[in-house]
Amino acid sequence: MADERQKDGKEAGEAGAVPLTRGLSTKLLLLTILFVMAAEVLIFIPSVANFGLQWMSQRLQTVAAVGVVLMEGDTDNLSRQASNDVLMAMGAKAIAVRDEGSARLLVVSEMPPEVDMHVDLDEVGPLQAIVRAFDTMFFGGDRILRIYGRVGESRSQYEIVIPDSALRSAMLVYARNVAVLSLIISLITATLVFYAINRIMIGPIRAMTRSMLAFGAAPDDAERIIKPEDRGDEIGIAERELAGMQKTLHRTLGERKRLADLGLAVSKINHDMRNMLASAQLMSDRLAQVSDPAVQSLTPRLVRTLDRAVAYSEGVLAYGRTQEAPPTRRRLRLYQLVDDVHATLAIDPASGIEFVNEVEPTLEVHADAEQLFRVLANLCRNAVQAMSGESEAALVRRLTLSSARAERLVRVFVTDTGPGLPPRARENLFAAFRGAAKSGGTGLGLAIAQELVHAHGGEITLVESGSGHTVFCITLPNGGSYGRPSAQPSPKRQTAN
Repeated sequence: MADERQKDGKEAGEAGAVPLTRGLSTKLLLLTILFVMAAEVLIFIPSVANFGLQWMSQRLQTVAAVGVVLMEGDTDNLSRQASNDVLMAMGAKAIAVRDEGSARLLVVSEMPPEVDMHVDLDEVGPLQAIVRAFDTMFFGGDRILRIYGRVGESRSQYEIVIPDSALRSAMLVYARNVAVLSLIISLITATLVFYAINRIMIGPIRAMTRSMLAFGAAPDDAERIIKPEDRGDEIGIAERELAGMQKTLHRTLGERKRLADLGLAVSKINHDMRNMLASAQLMSDRLAQVSDPAVQSLTPRLVRTLDRAVAYSEGVLAYGRTQEAPPTRRRLRLYQLVDDVHATLAIDPASGIEFVNEVEPTLEVHADAEQLFRVLANLCRNAVQAMSGESEAALVRRLTLSSARAERLVRVFVTDTGPGLPPRARENLFAAFRGAAKSGGTGLGLAIAQELVHAHGGEITLVESGSGHTVFCITLPNGGSYGRPSAQPSPKRQTAN
């Protein structure tokens, strides 16, 4: 059996394994690379524009240095070859200087017919620099630029006429270097982030997934309940909650198994029990023919009790295997139904327990007679058993059933003067196998009562339970009809058994 469970857990783990391409680890790695690359792109845009400005500024500074030398010398005596060498060293077509409104052409090789773009380095703003940089990268290469501006603290304004092909080539190389560097940074960052998050989050999540799969394959095996780590973050809370749910499910399955075993045991005796009850029914039919007045008064109650016993024996497996049948609602006289409950309790006269029926004689309820009888019988039987366990002769032992009417509601109160419910029973009220009020009990009575009341759309609650006083309240919807009004106060009938 253990080998089979281990095999089932392994198969469940393999069936629930996530392929690497769809795993959280792969998604996390790809998203980290994507986000870092996006951040690098946001940094790359202004950095390319700044690189273009610096490139042009460096060329202009070189022009200023050459211009000072040329202005101090005699530019008219400068040979054609020397001029070309100066311009080729800077990649320029012409160099000029403007000072106090007058312009002076220092060196020129061949003046282009027109200039495509004028760049004033003193007035270029960030947005304009970005637009011009990307325009040069994508559409440049065959344009002529006129770059001018002041250098340092000089009053003179220097100009240079230069093709943009060198600028475009330098910007493309810079963009390539930045892209490669960004990819390397992204990979390193993604690896570090992945390693950290995998240790902190993905690993524990995988452990929880494996635990759920293994526990799902064999929920009756307590060894497969996850053992939470001692951590105070969200993962620790999730592990503790998962462990709690698995323990609850494990316990619930054990209780259901006991219910199934109980149903199996009852089914074995059900057939013989029905035969014995059938014989008792035949005997009750013969008693009905006896002319003794005492026998005649007891025979109808005996017949009804045997009929209910036969019905119970046929439906005794309903709680363990199936749900209760939907209630068949009829108009009922609650006072008479309480009397029938009293008749079937068979209270020992020596116990000194009094049964008081304070229900209004004219009160009618809209309910299933058999199911409401079972609810009241279970509550009353528990009360009688609780009071029968006390040996003090002077104690008042009284079981009282009373009623109250409100708009579209009927409330039935079951009150006893017993010792009250123990703490364990109050904590697990209406829970099968856990809400037993006495040692050896199953707690099925209250669980069945709650199920039947809920089927009627009502509620059953414990109003009060203390030493010498326990009150249960059954609230039933009544369709707005309360029966005939009584012209006189409701009588109280008290029976001492």
